[in-house]
Amino acid sequence: MTERPYHHGNLRTALLAQAERTVRERGAQNLSLRELAREVGVSHGAPRRHFPDRQALLDALAEAGFARLGAELRGAVDGAGADFEERLRTTAAAYVRFASRDAALLELMFAGKHREGSGAVDEAANRAFSVILALIEQGQTDGALERGQPERVGLVLFATIQGIAALVTGGMVQAEQLDELVADAIARFLRGSRTAA
Repeated sequence: MTERPYHHGNLRTALLAQAERTVRERGAQNLSLRELAREVGVSHGAPRRHFPDRQALLDALAEAGFARLGAELRGAVDGAGADFEERLRTTAAAYVRFASRDAALLELMFAGKHREGSGAVDEAANRAFSVILALIEQGQTDGALERGQPERVGLVLFATIQGIAALVTGGMVQAEQLDELVADAIARFLRGSRTAA
């Protein structure tokens, strides 16, 4: 008999963990509460105590994904030291690693964020990306980046690092090239964004 992933008292956690595995292995379109219950080893109605419907499960999964992304970005910033370029490069690399490792989850996260009535998911996304926004604001204060709307500067940076992640997940760039490519992209981004002397 195989060991069941569910242990009494943590059904919500077990369901989310199994849902994330399912999304990673088979995509969000193949996620169903009934199948999830079977995989976790509980009755088909048990997941409804935590998630009234499939959308509630998807939203909870997106929220958890953004929380994890935010923690990884925060860890990157905190571990990078005081140098702004190093902090930006390390944080960008952390994002690209997350995005290329969990591309299907990230797609679900962004779909949840942009769905009508996605308040909690949108808030979780804003908390995660506030790490990068704070870095942009720091760079502007320190003169490493030109002044202006931090969100607009951040969007250019995000487009760059999301593009790198897409190249990695699409197999056009090998994962081993990630750090070098991110370093080049950040160096060019900073050169193009510096305040005129």
